[in-house]
Amino acid sequence: MTNIDQIKERYELILNAAGEGIYGLDKNGKVTFVNPAAVEITGWSVEDTIGEAGHEQHHHSRADGNLYPREECPIYAALKDGEVHHQVRDEVFWRKDGTSFPVYYSSTPIIDDGEIIGAVVVFQDVTEIKQSETKLKKALEEISQLKERIEAENTYLQEEIKHNSNFEEILGQSPKLKKVFHQVEQVAPTDTTVLLLGETGTGKELFARSVHNLSQRKERPLVKVNCTALPINLIESELFGHEKGSFTGAISRRIGRFELADGGTIFLDEIGELSLDLQVKLLRVVQEGEFERLGGTTTISVDVRIIAATHRDLKAMVAKGDFREDLFYRLNVFPITLPPLRERGKDIAIVVQSFVTKFSQKMAKQIDIIPQAVMDELSNYSWPGNVRELENIIERAVILSNNNVLKLQDRLTDRSSVNVQANLKTFSEMEKDYIIKVLEHTDWRISGEHGAASILEMHPNTLRSRMSKLGIRRSTSAA
Repeated sequence: MTNIDQIKERYELILNAAGEGIYGLDKNGKVTFVNPAAVEITGWSVEDTIGEAGHEQHHHSRADGNLYPREECPIYAALKDGEVHHQVRDEVFWRKDGTSFPVYYSSTPIIDDGEIIGAVVVFQDVTEIKQSETKLKKALEEISQLKERIEAENTYLQEEIKHNSNFEEILGQSPKLKKVFHQVEQVAPTDTTVLLLGETGTGKELFARSVHNLSQRKERPLVKVNCTALPINLIESELFGHEKGSFTGAISRRIGRFELADGGTIFLDEIGELSLDLQVKLLRVVQEGEFERLGGTTTISVDVRIIAATHRDLKAMVAKGDFREDLFYRLNVFPITLPPLRERGKDIAIVVQSFVTKFSQKMAKQIDIIPQAVMDELSNYSWPGNVRELENIIERAVILSNNNVLKLQDRLTDRSSVNVQANLKTFSEMEKDYIIKVLEHTDWRISGEHGAASILEMHPNTLRSRMSKLGIRRSTSAA
């Protein structure tokens, strides 16, 4: 055996032991050598491959099945320019059974005495590497999204800390309030949409928190959106998010409140203030749990429980065409009407005591006496602003009270609507009462210098006519 044969045999032993697939090509691109790894990877045997054009056998088409012309193949380029070539894109080799696999390869020319006489192709099945890369890319995307979501949640929670609820807990034992407690306990464990109805200041946000905290979603955020506090041109972005460049000032992508609430609860306060255009987009989320960010095309799916609230009459708005009927019925699955403070009876005294204690501690004062006259005045007031108004009144009273006795600084002259209505009289009733008082003052003298007609600046006959019409006789007493 010559030295050349020994060298050749030694190199073949090395190539046969390699874990990568190896082909030897002649200057025409036909296969002259195949190692066992290449046979195992491709399924083409040595006999199948030797003497064949390697490109036509295992590199003839791209991953999508389109033809891969030989003149564009980097492997054959090494036979023309004498340089080492690698794949220029994601490429595949084809197995004997017609399947393909992603591949990394290099084509190194063999040059003898300045002449290209062939090439060595080394390749590797990178299916597992590609799968790992895909998994890693997906994991990195998920981490990025999770980071973005955590940052958004953190920002939202910081905002929530700055805007704490006006009262710490729901106080009271009135029958109407107990009814609401019972409704909350019934609906909270479900995923049913809840619609909170009631006047401003009745504690709709606090009851929304109670529903969330008693639900299976309590470990996820309760995200609040005040539909009246956001400008019309920003509320869509706030609800659904936006993509970078979707409008002037959108310098980066932003997650919307619905994405932020995924897995948790979203509280749409004052839902009746949304425009009809936004109501359409909200209806889709309520029905299908899907939306697109502003300026985006990707459909985003979320699992969100919806609690809506309003002080407005949505049925009347539907009748006027100001609120979509289909959205109303989607939201009105489980309505809960919160009672105004004036209908909660002795609850007022309980809430007053709680606020006095709260603000006394906050202001380092000791106010432990609430005079009965003060409590009566507070209890008889109609509280159009409900608990929120009561809290403000007590806070001012605590600030301005100089000793341990609570003193009201506000004149609460607006009584309940029921009492006001009871005290109102018609114009005719008031006229009758006044004429009777004047007649009693004149001892029922109608005419003359000091008669009732003179005081009333009326002709006596005109006064007699009015008395007849109003049914006034001397035996009549003031109503």
